[in-house]
Amino acid sequence: MSDVLTMRVVDGIGVVEIDSPPVNALGFNVRKGLWQGFETHIADPAVKAIVLICGGRTFFAGADITEFGKPVQEPDLRQVIDLVESSPKPTIAAIHGTALGGGYELSLGCNYRVAVPSAKVGLPEVNLGLLPGAGGTQRLPRIVGVEAALDIMLSGAPMAAGKAQKLGMVDAVVEEGRLEEGAIAFAKTVVAEGKPLVKVRDRAVEANPDAVAAMTKKYSRLFKGFKAAANIVKTVEAATSLPFDQGMARERELFLELRGSNESKAQRYAFFAERATTKVPDIGKDVAILPVKSVGVIGAGTMGGGITMNFVQAGLPVTLVEMNQEALDRGLGVIRKNYERSASKGSITAEQVETYMGLIKPALGLEALGEVDLVIEAVFEEMSVKKDIFGKLDTICKQGAILASNTSFLDVNEIASATSRPEWVVGLHFFSPANVMRLLEVVRGAKTSKEVIATSMELAKTIRKVPVLAGVCFGFIANRIMAKRTIQAEQMVVEGVPPARIDKVGTDYGFAVGSFGMMDIVGLDVLTRGQTERSLRGDFVAAGRLGQKSGGGFYNYDENRKASHSEEAAKLIADFAAYKGIAQNPDQSDEDILFRLLLPVANEGAKCLEEGIALRASDIDMACILGYNWPLYTGGPMFWADTIGLPRVLEKLKEFQAKFGDEFKPAALLEKLAAEGKSFTGE
Repeated sequence: MSDVLTMRVVDGIGVVEIDSPPVNALGFNVRKGLWQGFETHIADPAVKAIVLICGGRTFFAGADITEFGKPVQEPDLRQVIDLVESSPKPTIAAIHGTALGGGYELSLGCNYRVAVPSAKVGLPEVNLGLLPGAGGTQRLPRIVGVEAALDIMLSGAPMAAGKAQKLGMVDAVVEEGRLEEGAIAFAKTVVAEGKPLVKVRDRAVEANPDAVAAMTKKYSRLFKGFKAAANIVKTVEAATSLPFDQGMARERELFLELRGSNESKAQRYAFFAERATTKVPDIGKDVAILPVKSVGVIGAGTMGGGITMNFVQAGLPVTLVEMNQEALDRGLGVIRKNYERSASKGSITAEQVETYMGLIKPALGLEALGEVDLVIEAVFEEMSVKKDIFGKLDTICKQGAILASNTSFLDVNEIASATSRPEWVVGLHFFSPANVMRLLEVVRGAKTSKEVIATSMELAKTIRKVPVLAGVCFGFIANRIMAKRTIQAEQMVVEGVPPARIDKVGTDYGFAVGSFGMMDIVGLDVLTRGQTERSLRGDFVAAGRLGQKSGGGFYNYDENRKASHSEEAAKLIADFAAYKGIAQNPDQSDEDILFRLLLPVANEGAKCLEEGIALRASDIDMACILGYNWPLYTGGPMFWADTIGLPRVLEKLKEFQAKFGDEFKPAALLEKLAAEGKSFTGE
């Protein structure tokens, strides 16, 4: 018998139980166990019906995606489902935990599905750039109809058992903690009443062009760059227009097309990359996680307020400090307004608004931070200011408190030098808006203790962030490397390439906003703070063109902030180019524009790896995806460079170096990997 399979017969009901920790993924051993279990019970005349159940914390949570790209060992999942579906005896899937992807597809091969109230079901393959490939696209529409099926598959969101029962995805909800008893009782009823063995595949489904149009509009963002959405629609249309077996063939064809695509490879890569960020080679399970039960935040502005929201939403009390009452009241007002807006949309309840606000203790002066476990400084990006604050915190905060800076660029080691306890100082760099963006760069100083790093990485998960460990350098990972894109965008615009063309190349690649559009959103005055030399952005600020907030920056903006060409901006650019004596080169190809924008980013990422600033290429990719909305379906700058091929990347950088200078000088690591036929990510 398979080591993951247990079989038993209870009052004429055969039970097939699979227990393959941690999540009963549908790998070869599990499939083999399922085959053996069902074959045995089907052949046993004493068995009148079969219940499929899982041990551990969940039903089958999905396919074993680590098997992708490897030779398929039979039986594959489709064969297992065919065996279950062809059973001459009633089959009942008993669901707890999550039945996702292949797990729910397997349950669709059964005649009935029962679940406990806490269970969730769904087909989330779209999140991996795939579609349900074991019949889900053909069977689900036959249960819930075209519109609901598309909504479920395009959203990728799991659905609670109660709602799933109303749609017909689940036939019965049984008592929590009594799943097996409930499923067996359900099976006995099916046998006693002689209910027909209706297969999902034999149910009728009607075409619904209006529903297809509605769901395509609802999920329009998924149809740019992400190939899976369009293929899901095609398979559902096949379910309505083709016999079942032909629809299955069409599903397989479109599934394989996705599985081999760079877009899906990028999404699967990102799935694993996100989970790898917490792995720090020199910090094992023996390193203590320090208790953090209270937090202090210094600064109630945009960043400080957003940081505060993260912690109170995790149930942690926050002492929010400002230097004057007006700033404190303004910050608290913004936080409340944000929560009330969420409540008005139904995201949270009015009671939660008050609960969150009740966890915030407003205070004037740093003295209020004497007993907190963690302090996060989020004040003006000026080294002297930060060192002054940390020097004071050193005398105010209790021993054992973690002292963190939210600095975006500055040297965490220099900040730590203002204290007598640099081992307790760390960078916790949130991205704006801090209550929304998922990236948290954990910046490890030269003397930061392992316990502080381990605690910071764990705390990120508590507040639902993805931590990426970074070493100390100007800008750390994301800001450091993405600055190269901005530098090249500005260089090309003064060479005569219109900003709209540069931005279009960026948005065609997949960025939501182009470089100049983003500068206008942030504010050119904000981006030029501290500058002492004449610059292009400085000229715009001097002319009163601050960006969207002033009605004009690199573009003109109407009352709805819709951008249009600006002759005044064009003149400012031309004047600055003349002042700098920059030769005009307006006719660059779209490919060269894209490569000039993005190859320096990947090249700088290679330097971060060389210097030990980043642990792994996938960390760099996650920092860009989560911190700068780098298009997920390209996998991030390092994965993207690998898909181009490092020899081609190296060739293009050398070409640009000869034309435009040493900004394009290839990193030594890039040259080495290209020469060895290797890649950054191993993809």
